[in-house]
Amino acid sequence: MHATRKLWTWLAVICVLSFAALGWVGREIYLEAPPIPQQVRTASGDVLYSKDHVQLGQQAWLSAGGQQLGTVWGHGSYLAPDWSADWLHREALALQALLSQRDHNAAYAALGAGQKAGIDVLVKTEMRANSYDAATGTVLLSPLRAEAVRQTARHFDDLFGNASELDALREQYAMTPNALPKAEDRKALTSFFFWTAWAAATDRPGESGLSYTSNWPHEPLVDNTPTAGAGMWSIASVILMVAGIAGMIFFHAMHKEEGDPPPPINDPLFNMKPTASMKATFKYFYVVVGLIAAQVGMGIITAHYAVEGTSFFGFPLAEILPFTVSRTIHTQFAVLWIATAWLATGLYIAPAISGKEPKYQALGVNVLFYALLFIVVGSTLFGWLGILQKQGSDFAFWIGNQGLEYTSMGRVWQILLFIGLLFWVTLLGRGLWPALKTPSESRGVIAMVFLAAVCIGGFYATSLAWGKTTHYSMVEYWRWWLVHLWVEGFFEVFATAVIALLFTRLGLLRASSANAAIVIETIVFLFGGILGTLHHLYFTGTPTSVIAIGSMFSALEVVPLAIIGVEAFRNYERSKAAPWVQAYKWPIMCFIAVGFWNVVGAGLLGFTVNTPIALYYMQGMNMTAAHGHAALFGVYGMLGIGLLLFCLRGLTDRLAWSDSALRPMFWSLNIGLAMMVFLSLVPAGLYQAWASITKGVWYARSAEVVHSPIMETLVWLRVPGDIVFSVGVGFLILFMWRLVFQKRAERRLLALAPVPAPAK
Repeated sequence: MHATRKLWTWLAVICVLSFAALGWVGREIYLEAPPIPQQVRTASGDVLYSKDHVQLGQQAWLSAGGQQLGTVWGHGSYLAPDWSADWLHREALALQALLSQRDHNAAYAALGAGQKAGIDVLVKTEMRANSYDAATGTVLLSPLRAEAVRQTARHFDDLFGNASELDALREQYAMTPNALPKAEDRKALTSFFFWTAWAAATDRPGESGLSYTSNWPHEPLVDNTPTAGAGMWSIASVILMVAGIAGMIFFHAMHKEEGDPPPPINDPLFNMKPTASMKATFKYFYVVVGLIAAQVGMGIITAHYAVEGTSFFGFPLAEILPFTVSRTIHTQFAVLWIATAWLATGLYIAPAISGKEPKYQALGVNVLFYALLFIVVGSTLFGWLGILQKQGSDFAFWIGNQGLEYTSMGRVWQILLFIGLLFWVTLLGRGLWPALKTPSESRGVIAMVFLAAVCIGGFYATSLAWGKTTHYSMVEYWRWWLVHLWVEGFFEVFATAVIALLFTRLGLLRASSANAAIVIETIVFLFGGILGTLHHLYFTGTPTSVIAIGSMFSALEVVPLAIIGVEAFRNYERSKAAPWVQAYKWPIMCFIAVGFWNVVGAGLLGFTVNTPIALYYMQGMNMTAAHGHAALFGVYGMLGIGLLLFCLRGLTDRLAWSDSALRPMFWSLNIGLAMMVFLSLVPAGLYQAWASITKGVWYARSAEVVHSPIMETLVWLRVPGDIVFSVGVGFLILFMWRLVFQKRAERRLLALAPVPAPAK
């Protein structure tokens, strides 16, 4: 600890300054977010919407599936439209038609080029003019635009109702009829969609050609095109990234790492006897595998809905398992099984590191297990029933499905999970405390494990930061605190520290090297990662400073990935350090895969969509899904599986262990993931990017594109990768099955074996 004290000081300073800056940006977002008008009306006093309508509409949309059914400002699922882009385009077309009839008594298509140009100018002028009066809180619309709004609203009212003429469109959107059965909810929904589109096209006060969402989505009809800032900051971020990578490589070359120590002759953990609390973690890992299987199954169903809409090979599955439910489970279980694997690993290693078992630790581990199981089952079941029975926004927010991607469980379940995480931190702290208070070379790494765990428990509180009527821009701000900082930030620091600690315990890594390396890696990662959170918020009604800060710091997130490949190679060499290390071959291979997918999924595919100019055209497209799949499973998922295998190695009889299922498991998962990403998601994302650039976001997300022969073919091209990937999951299940039943069979044989007669 003394040798790395300066590094710890730097880490503390960087965290304090970064979070202070992130908090300041949050304040600016709160102050400059698109205003929600008290009234939207015409000069004659005809009121279209009120502030209450907009806030109720936000709740109605979220209760109907929210970000699991299309997107708003680019965040959500990729099958149905982006509702803000779709409304904006439909309203512009309606206004165009009305102006054409008023000025030329003819349809727009029948006009000459000059007449069309005149109408186009009027549409842009009308849609971009900011008529919001801050003193009265009123948005004033012309009678003609008010009529365009009413026409557009009728379409969405019918779509979320049960109008039979839109049955085919609902099928293409994977929507069920009567998504919002109450007429007042549908009216409120249209007000929310109108407001999101109004903010996307209306110029900010005192600005020209700059909307509240920095001109997102791309929509030529209203002159929504990328800002100069989006282009300039994109160029600057690329320059910074290249410079940072060069600096990292230079630093790495100038500071040669201390070589690994000579490996021990025998496995240092061979004779380790699991304590009662360590044995109690065994059942966690079976739940992990069960959640993986459920997540993959829901992923297959969700992907298939992109072709058949509401059926699964002809069976009307959406009647009992709508797209919104299957996608919710698919995304939510991904986070839950990865988190469960890491939580169980922490509980397993704590007594192993400290050498002491706190009193009642096993009881605490068992209580936490059943509490987490209750939360997973309860939140899933109530979310499912809430959507099927259309229970409304109160039910959805509190105990159903909040409709927010990766953070969908109701508020009651979030509170219970927060309490559970704090309990986990307490159990982990009790287990590690003897090692933390005893001077040792490994104490720095142990301290990092514990501090990361404290952040994991504490930062889940951000899921409680928004309420039912919180401004949508602020909901997104806090949601990304949770998704980016919690999942992609502190969980990664925790896992990296745990891996370093495991290699140290195996004698394959010097404790002195690990102490310094883990703090340096955390500094480098959090320096870009904390403020890099803002790259998710470029176009969510935030000030332009978010684009500048987010683009520069998200570029720095890529820098440490430049040497991940070197670390992966070092781990590969460690797997061959001594014959006994082969017992840990497949956990180490999983850690090597993490390095590969960090470079490809987080680095290559992540930076592809991170620059403002790229994300302007690709937000809410399948390129984001490609990055998400490669990074979430490739990095965090493979890491979770590696930790699972390491812990099970110490929890099972060495003679009962078999690698025969792990080799095909490992290669099937990685090859299947690569096929899924590069045969289907990346080509689909590039095709949608072309559609977005040429015609607009509305077109890239329209049924015409999403259900085009090209896109549906690319969906079917997921099938080979899905099959290979599912085979890998099958081998993982087989491996777990053998661990249980082979052990039971051995016990039966021992019980039935004749007792040898005593020697005479």
